[in-house]
Amino acid sequence: MDTIASLFSFITTPVSWVIVQFHTVYGAIFGPDTGWAWGLSIVSLVILIRICLIPLFVKQIKATRAMQTLQPEMKKIQERYKNDKQRQSEEMMKLYKESGTNPLSSCLPILAQSPFFFALYHVLNGIASGQTIGVINQSLLESARKAHIFGAPLAAKFKDSAETIHALGASVVDVRVVTVVMIVMMSASQFYTQRQLMTKNVDTTVKTPFMQQQKMLMYVFPIMFAVFGINFPVGVLIYWLTTNVWTMGQQMYVIHNNPTPGSKAQAAYLERLTKHVTHHGKIRRRSEKTIVKAIVAKGRDRNEFERKFINGLSKAGLAAQTDGAVVKSESQAVAQAEDGTTTATAAARRQQPKRQSKAQRQSGGTKQADDETSNTSLEKSDADEPQDAKPAAAKQPQKPGSGTRSKAQSGQRKGGPQRPKSPSKK
Repeated sequence: MDTIASLFSFITTPVSWVIVQFHTVYGAIFGPDTGWAWGLSIVSLVILIRICLIPLFVKQIKATRAMQTLQPEMKKIQERYKNDKQRQSEEMMKLYKESGTNPLSSCLPILAQSPFFFALYHVLNGIASGQTIGVINQSLLESARKAHIFGAPLAAKFKDSAETIHALGASVVDVRVVTVVMIVMMSASQFYTQRQLMTKNVDTTVKTPFMQQQKMLMYVFPIMFAVFGINFPVGVLIYWLTTNVWTMGQQMYVIHNNPTPGSKAQAAYLERLTKHVTHHGKIRRRSEKTIVKAIVAKGRDRNEFERKFINGLSKAGLAAQTDGAVVKSESQAVAQAEDGTTTATAAARRQQPKRQSKAQRQSGGTKQADDETSNTSLEKSDADEPQDAKPAAAKQPQKPGSGTRSKAQSGQRKGGPQRPKSPSKK
């Protein structure tokens, strides 16, 4: 561990300078030689580093989502080229290039945080051995060696001998108890973070080897923290416990506000969003509009939870737009009518015919018969009009042969024997 930490000694000076600046602030409040001043300085260092790593965390989320969507294609490639590992690797790299996905992007926050972690370990190890390091001079070194967290010095380790611990002004029992409690909390926070990622924020519709790998890491990481934790100074345990708690809270925020499509977290999120939208009639937050916009753009490719969300909006008389906004549906208006019913209900009532009584139906039938009789009498009056009343153009003499043509058109033959008529049935 000391050899690895020495590789990052180039960043030791900036890390020690940040700690000293925070120690100046907290030392004025709690006292320069207290464990609170030095402990809070380490916690503040973690928070500052994690804030700077937020853009990488966002990139990590996008990379993880992209990897989850590629899992079915990756599985097909593995099955197709299971006997040709070289071709399998080539097809995998081709798939990553076409989709613009980098598998290492999901590890960026951990990789970017590692230099600061080892630099802090190098600083605390120098304090434990009584050596000035970075911007920590002799006076700051003596102050840091006096600082204790619940009776354990910042530079003490679980495996330190009794002589080393007594030289730091502490007892072996205090150091062992504090380090064990912090290791357990560190492992538990890591386990809970990985567990909520597996149980709540994973697409349950796709079963891939990626899920099995994540499940294995859920148990491997806590064990690794427990094994390496006994070699970490108390100050490094504070650093790692703080960063684990930050990761857990950050993960909870992402699961609550931007869950993975198809996961249980998305079902709970869309259920909350449906209640909020149906109550207020619109979407206010930009992140919610982004999610609704993505759901609308999917079309028929929506999963079960997304279809349920769209149907819930339709039942409430709302419709999701392509820009992520939600407006009132034209087919189901929700404006109040004068009698207190909705216009959609009123329109439905207007479209339904009223039931008529027997007398009304009979009177309606009589009225219809009278109308038919009047139409018949009008037709007869038109037929009984004298020929002189017709226009003069109708009195033109017929051309020779016109009668023959009319008879031929009516079914009569030209000349020759006529077709006998069929006898009428009595």
